[in-house]
Amino acid sequence: MRTFRTGLLVGLAVAVAVGSAAIVYERYDTKTLKRTIQRDAVLCGVNTGLPGFSSPDDKGNWSGFDVDFCRAVAAAIFDDPKKVQYIPLDANERFKELQARKVDILSRNSTWNMSRETSNDLYFPAVSYYDGQGFMIPKARDIDSALALDGSKVCVQEATTTQLNLEDYFRTNNMKYQEIKFGKLDEALRAYESGQCDTFTSDVSQLYALRLRLSKASDHAILPDVISKEPLAPVVRQRDDDWMMIVKWTLYAMINAEELGITSKNIDEALKSKKPDVMRLVGTEGAYGEELGLTKDWAVRIIRHVGNYGEVYERNVGAGSKLDIPRGLNQLWSAGGIQYAPPIR
Repeated sequence: MRTFRTGLLVGLAVAVAVGSAAIVYERYDTKTLKRTIQRDAVLCGVNTGLPGFSSPDDKGNWSGFDVDFCRAVAAAIFDDPKKVQYIPLDANERFKELQARKVDILSRNSTWNMSRETSNDLYFPAVSYYDGQGFMIPKARDIDSALALDGSKVCVQEATTTQLNLEDYFRTNNMKYQEIKFGKLDEALRAYESGQCDTFTSDVSQLYALRLRLSKASDHAILPDVISKEPLAPVVRQRDDDWMMIVKWTLYAMINAEELGITSKNIDEALKSKKPDVMRLVGTEGAYGEELGLTKDWAVRIIRHVGNYGEVYERNVGAGSKLDIPRGLNQLWSAGGIQYAPPIR
């Protein structure tokens, strides 16, 4: 009887262990690249509407810095940047929808921090945009420093790092403020424009974009103070290394291309180059694309269809756009910024 009972208990333990392993396998072995190829499209989670980063026109065509990154991933895989389905997500649902496999990649001005990786089983492959939190105020307040914001009424989107940084900043500087929080960024902006608060806070890149949506944009100033580190990055699920590598090296290929002077206009000339670093990027030397599960010309596809990092930046948020945001930290490391990509070799 003891032998039977012992055997039964061991059998149950094994069954539970196998069942648990199956659950873990189902949760983590996502095979995103395989499903993406079968679907013939990348599912891209984007902001619901942020000029310069991700916004649709009246015909439903999406454009922006974050949109272009998803187009680059599609170009690397399919040689077709149009093979993307854009899924607009609010800040409070973006990570849940990624976890639930409703999207393959989140390219939606999301800050990379430790808790988001450890608590959500997510991975931020590389920083696509170095940002920081700032403040927008009516020019009529005649303030030129965030240290003069004591006693302000501040509109902020809740359940974001923005809300946490706001509290830290005012507490650190022994200032008082009234927090007026909203579930959606659009609600916070409308409240600011209607006068419910006299200060609006968000990432500086968002402030430039959102100011364009105000009826009298020129009446509002963005203060020079940057109160936080906001490294914005695409997001993928953990434990899907093949997919993570494609997303990461798509960005690195674009940064390396700019550093090498390779653009969408001269990519065909680059294919003739005999410079080793250029040859490795364009695939005429080595098998780096195949090691990602792609083709030798994977980076060529990206540059030809979407452009290098600088091209994407300038046309969407830089000098070639209405936002005209200085590159600052997002300039290449060789030009005074901190954008830096590991070499392809």
